[in-house]
Amino acid sequence: MPRRLTTLLAAGALALLGALGVASPAAAVTPAQKLSVLSSWTQTSASSYSAWNSARLNKAAWADYAFNWSTDYCSSSPDNPLGFNFALSCHRHDFGYRNYKAVGQFPANKSRLDSAFYSDLKRVCATYNTVVRPACTSLAWTYYQAVSVFGSVAAVQQADIDRAARMKADAERQAASRR
Repeated sequence: MPRRLTTLLAAGALALLGALGVASPAAAVTPAQKLSVLSSWTQTSASSYSAWNSARLNKAAWADYAFNWSTDYCSSSPDNPLGFNFALSCHRHDFGYRNYKAVGQFPANKSRLDSAFYSDLKRVCATYNTVVRPACTSLAWTYYQAVSVFGSVAAVQQADIDRAARMKADAERQAASRR
């Protein structure tokens, strides 16, 4: 490829990245850019979750943003209560909490982060059989209330999980008796 064409293509790519608000490798990430990406990855929509998860799987591409990707998943509450996989929902919730705290914007965003968490949990529950889904959504509500009120799913009590376990077992028994 002729040198002039290569230079023009590179300049065009950098201009496009700049127009999209994405920092190029040669430019430092601004606080506004970091907040913009952080906001886009912590909305209630499935597309926001998907964008965050794609980035989680390719953290190196986002290294310039210095995001905190650490997690304890669902804290001391089960990551997979009754077999319902809440781990990645808890991970994204941790991501939002940790990164908004780091930029001093947590109080203004906590409610949305908690709502995004609940939306993620409901999407998880939607993947399960309709027989056991009510138990999953009951647990999703319990986990959401724990973070909404207490700021942590560690507030989930064993009694809450036991109640959902009874719901799940009753639903499975009823479904089996109809066969």
